[in-house]
Amino acid sequence: MGKYLLKDSSPLLLCLSMNFRLRTLKAVNWLISRLPFSILYLKSDFLAFTLHSVLKYRRKVVEENLRNSFPLKSESERRKICRQFYRNLSDIIFEVLKTQGMTASELQRRMKVTNPELLEKYRLQGRSVIMVSGHCGNWEWYPPATALQCPGFIHNCAIVKPLSSELFEEFMTFLRTQFMHDVLIPFKSAYRIMASRRLELSLTAILADQTPHRDEINYHTLFLNQQTAVFLGTERIAKSLDHVVMFAHLRRVKRGFYELEFELITDSPKLTAEYEITNKHVEILEKDIVGHPEQWLWSHRRWKYKVEG
Repeated sequence: MGKYLLKDSSPLLLCLSMNFRLRTLKAVNWLISRLPFSILYLKSDFLAFTLHSVLKYRRKVVEENLRNSFPLKSESERRKICRQFYRNLSDIIFEVLKTQGMTASELQRRMKVTNPELLEKYRLQGRSVIMVSGHCGNWEWYPPATALQCPGFIHNCAIVKPLSSELFEEFMTFLRTQFMHDVLIPFKSAYRIMASRRLELSLTAILADQTPHRDEINYHTLFLNQQTAVFLGTERIAKSLDHVVMFAHLRRVKRGFYELEFELITDSPKLTAEYEITNKHVEILEKDIVGHPEQWLWSHRRWKYKVEG
């Protein structure tokens, strides 16, 4: 009988274990988040060295991506970008962990929106806005920083892909919603949820440089010297719901400080040609990456599905 009771109650025990691990993780991170940035960046330097030179975390992926993207750069130039990338990645890790101990005013000071009036213009017109960007700078800070500096929208959202680990998915949701008054939107439910709110003003952040699954590939374009599969979600949602599309430029000014500038892609999505919106945001992102290559996520397996034929 005892073994059947244990079997029947195991989901509860697993749930309790999950809750305990999550509370423990939050408690440990609270201590980390109370450390000053100067100490965190010392830890970041050590983590960057460890990831780059000791663990060699996805080192082959990074080097292959850089080699294919910048064939005209010398090997020494690509090695320098590689080292700088790991420092950038480590900084972002500690900056995201620091979010738990930050105030709203500090976040706004560290990620400054340079032209909030552009978003305000369309808010006053009663237009919802899609902010499309890539994994540049601190992409985790930019949705809440925008929500804080561009208030007035009924919904402030970020479309996210769930993590494979339930524990870290819960933890990242906790960090991501520190300063946002709305929920995160799961990637696969994005259109359904946004369509249900089409009459309510919304400001939605999308990172559009992720890799579609092989079964989801419907379009390729040239990106960083390679034929690249691209999601069409931003374009399709914008055209269907008539949302304004902005590109969000994320630039590091100095360590721990960023600028966020918006560039209009279109405020008449229904009048654009097929793939026009997609090609435009891919083109803008490429220019940002070429200008500051160390700030993009090179460890991402962006080209794992090669174009055939």
